Amino acid sequence: MIDTAYAMAQQGGAAGQGGGFGAFIPLILMFAIFYFLLIRPQQKKNKDHRDMISSLKKGDRIITAGGIHARITGLDDTTLTVELADKVRVKMQRSSVAGMVQSAPKPKEPKKSEKPE
Repeated sequence: MIDTAYAMAQQGGAAGQGGGFGAFIPLILMFAIFYFLLIRPQQKKNKDHRDMISSLKKGDRIITAGGIHARITGLDDTTLTVELADKVRVKMQRSSVAGMVQSAPKPKEPKKSEKPE
């Protein structure tokens, strides 16, 4: 009976050592899933934010990282001068801009048609 158990243990141990590369397949699959679900979208978001910050210009309406709405009145390489209210201007870092506000299009003025009566 001991001989049978010993023989089965020998056979089971030899079968488990077969696939060296097969042990890495789950690890590679997990890395691929993390890359496509977490890393790649974050890189795309960072690139879009960098592009948005580099395209800022005078007169744009922005939202700061703190949630403050402002209008850009001056630009520098690393800083912005923004106007929060009339004659209230603040200097801030470009990286503190969270997004741009899409201003609503100006309403069209109704055309005055002059009809002789």
